[in-house]
Amino acid sequence: MTVMAPLAPFNGSYQPDDCQFLLTPIEPEYLSIEEKEHRIQTDQAHYSEMIHREEAPSTRYLALFETLCERYAPRLAREVRQLANQLVTDLGNSATPITLVSLVRAGTPAGALLRRALVDYENQACQHYSVSVIRDRGIDTSALDYLLDHVGVDAKRIVFVDAWTAKGVITRELRSDMSRYNTARRTKGKSFIPTRLAVISDIGGTADYAATCEDYAIPSGILNATVSGLVSRSVLNHQVPEGAFHGCVLYTDLAPYDQSQAFIDRVANHLSQPFDGANLPTESDLTCQRFLMQEMLAKIQRDYSVDDINYIKPGIAEATRVMLRRVPALLMVRDTAHPDVEHLMLLAEEKGVPVDVCADMPFHACSLIKAVARQETI
Repeated sequence: MTVMAPLAPFNGSYQPDDCQFLLTPIEPEYLSIEEKEHRIQTDQAHYSEMIHREEAPSTRYLALFETLCERYAPRLAREVRQLANQLVTDLGNSATPITLVSLVRAGTPAGALLRRALVDYENQACQHYSVSVIRDRGIDTSALDYLLDHVGVDAKRIVFVDAWTAKGVITRELRSDMSRYNTARRTKGKSFIPTRLAVISDIGGTADYAATCEDYAIPSGILNATVSGLVSRSVLNHQVPEGAFHGCVLYTDLAPYDQSQAFIDRVANHLSQPFDGANLPTESDLTCQRFLMQEMLAKIQRDYSVDDINYIKPGIAEATRVMLRRVPALLMVRDTAHPDVEHLMLLAEEKGVPVDVCADMPFHACSLIKAVARQETI
């Protein structure tokens, strides 16, 4: 008989009001990035079953993060305010809190900032939880059940939050899985959750709320655990008991390099700048983004003979993830001299990854994952 682990939120390295993680900390069973990639590509394991040890960011890399914060903290704060204002306009200002459910990990800093904007500048009570959603595995239904049945949040005032979209894979996973989840809840006569996704940058044109469709270097997008509460991406393997929240590793050894709370506080300092109301992308803008994304993905897949579209990671943030967490084959940039890709050029230099200039891309950068398994069989 499997004994279910207790469901207990924790705040990582954030202040408790800024974020509560609905995750199950597990002991790390680290693999190298290369071994992890091999197992993924040879179908020995799903990516969510494995984790590698994250390294501390270098002094040079942290300096680039600092530069991006100086450049974009005011813009990010303005965009967060726009999202907050639009959410209150649509959901109504009420004594009943809005519950933000961010998607671990990229959505976590965005959710913390959005909560600050709602509480401090929209006079709207708000609580923020961060939960796991995994491609091909879905959203953590134990976490959703916990919010609805234990915490008792108002399902109609839940908003999912992420930092960006790219190809729209996670957006589609979220909507598909929420459809199944809500159907199951309805059959039991229980409350269900309207699926609304709010993001900062929607280069894939797939979100319900987006502050911009522009691909830019959101500072939190270039770091991993050290800007996400010292929490790993979510893990779903044999270590996670049945019925427990999805798992995670706590990178407490990276505490000396942690930027998580400082980043939230830094951007929040700009939330008070003059604000003229929400001016979000229109449905026409989002339709255009979807077309541009699909057209460019097809071109990259054709020009670079990429068999699996999952090996193409468009946008600055997704390209960065590949350079930090996968085995990259190629970095593509629109302009090598653009300051938003400086950190990517540094990573490519350090890892010996070739760089192609593709001036016609509708986003600043794209990384291709190396087909390790196919290479080994040649």
